[in-house]
Amino acid sequence: MPYTESQKKATLKYQKKTYKRVPLDLRYEDYERLKEHCEKLGKPVNTLIKELIFKELENN
Repeated sequence: MPYTESQKKATLKYQKKTYKRVPLDLRYEDYERLKEHCEKLGKPVNTLIKELIFKELENN
């Protein structure tokens, strides 16, 4: 079943209300190192970044 325009609108509305986007600038070589590390762990880059942030917050 195709994704309807109203479903798209509802999803965007929910995301805007629920999430805050946080841009992150990395040098290409740093991103490649991070990406390779994540592939070894079997995790998406976004997941690892969030895990590390929350781990840091818990430790403080």
